[in-house]
Amino acid sequence: MGSPYLWIKTFHIVLIASWFAGLFYLPRIFVNLAEEKNTDAYARLLGMADRLFRFMTILALPAVLLGLILWLYFGMGRGEAWMHIKLFFVILVVGYHHACWNVLKKFRAGLNKRSGVWYRWFNEAPVLLFIAIVALAVIKP
Repeated sequence: MGSPYLWIKTFHIVLIASWFAGLFYLPRIFVNLAEEKNTDAYARLLGMADRLFRFMTILALPAVLLGLILWLYFGMGRGEAWMHIKLFFVILVVGYHHACWNVLKKFRAGLNKRSGVWYRWFNEAPVLLFIAIVALAVIKP
């Protein structure tokens, strides 16, 4: 059946990948919201963004919890420099998730002042963070 460590690691990886899928897609919805002039389409996009953000948060919480279990309980990477750097990037991802929440609140309130181009650039941050985290976890420099 496999050890608990391997099951926890498996679910951690699946949850992280799923969470990042949302982090890659939500800013694309922000691009469309920033450029949308039709109120019906805007409302539909806002509903999509709300549902996606809720789902992403449901994925993020156990993903982070399982990562903490791997680190604290099973000692994965404990005391190694690569893990401390990876944890720094994980904190940045959580901050990015929070920033998405703030952006979504502005769109809900009709207070967005940023362009679709700005959100296209904003969309690149999770890609770079994902690359850094995976590289650190695989290469363990």
